[in-house]
Amino acid sequence: MKKKVIWYVATGAVAGLVAGFLGIGGGIILVPMMVALLGLSEYKAHGTSLAIIAPISIIGATVYAVRGDINWTFVTAIGAGSIFGVIAGAKLMMKMPGF
Repeated sequence: MKKKVIWYVATGAVAGLVAGFLGIGGGIILVPMMVALLGLSEYKAHGTSLAIIAPISIIGATVYAVRGDINWTFVTAIGAGSIFGVIAGAKLMMKMPGF
């Protein structure tokens, strides 16, 4: 069981790293549009994308939670890793040169 928890946390850390570095799903759509069309710097676009995704995620998760379709054990373990990963990913992104 302990080994599984380590894998859950590691999975969350990788997900968080990618989220912090790419701006989550917004990294595919929102970030390029905000940079190219709205003139935001890449750093501001990443941060803005993450802030936009937060309320969307909360609302979506609430819908699933009401239906009982969330594994809260996984949320706790993977979420713990994600916290560390997203901090590392965001710091890594800030070291990348903008263009």
